[in-house]
Amino acid sequence: MAKPQGRKQQQAQEERDDGMREKMVSIYRVTKVVKGGRILGFAALTVVGDGDGGIGMGKGKSREVPVAVQKAMEEARRKMAKINIKDGTLHHSVTGRHGATKVLMSPASPGTGVIAGGPMRAVFEVMGITDVVAKTIGSTNPYNVVRATLHGLLAMSTPAEIAAKRGKAVAEIME
Repeated sequence: MAKPQGRKQQQAQEERDDGMREKMVSIYRVTKVVKGGRILGFAALTVVGDGDGGIGMGKGKSREVPVAVQKAMEEARRKMAKINIKDGTLHHSVTGRHGATKVLMSPASPGTGVIAGGPMRAVFEVMGITDVVAKTIGSTNPYNVVRATLHGLLAMSTPAEIAAKRGKAVAEIME
């Protein structure tokens, strides 16, 4: 016979079911060398999104994998940013840079799907982008690829923002 769940357990489950999409990008095994030998630890990189343009990246370190992943997920939730997307794709082509990594992202027609490598694919899937073509140039270190992708997406602007800057109507810009 199953034991009824306590009040705290139920509350924790409700908080987790908040409609956020979570993806683990990578886990690294790291060692610290001390006088007595090596101390083993783990570092996790995760992305969290709401499926509607919200995206956050988090890193977590711990002696155990589940704790590192949990820390990374919590940090990603705290550092959420909102990016405007258009019908499951980007508004325009954009380039993002971080360190030796350069990422090129272009909008794609409906039905194309997500054409992107590992870490970038995870970012697009949790954000809710369904059609995009992307390429990584230079370093493919997952930390830098995710950061470069976020830099590029944050640099993207909507037609309404550009029209407001130029003092024109959106229809004039779209011609």
